[in-house]
Amino acid sequence: MAEYRCSNCGKIITQDELGMKAKCPYCSNKILIKLRPRVVKLVKAR
Repeated sequence: MAEYRCSNCGKIITQDELGMKAKCPYCSNKILIKLRPRVVKLVKAR
């Protein structure tokens, strides 16, 4: 599930809360930043 952070109020919003809208439900700001998943990638050194 994708998570977004509002650039104005800083609240973290899930994709379920957004629905089909691209607007913060708390402050009505239209600029949302998609957060990266918390996955650690292991790379083998050669």
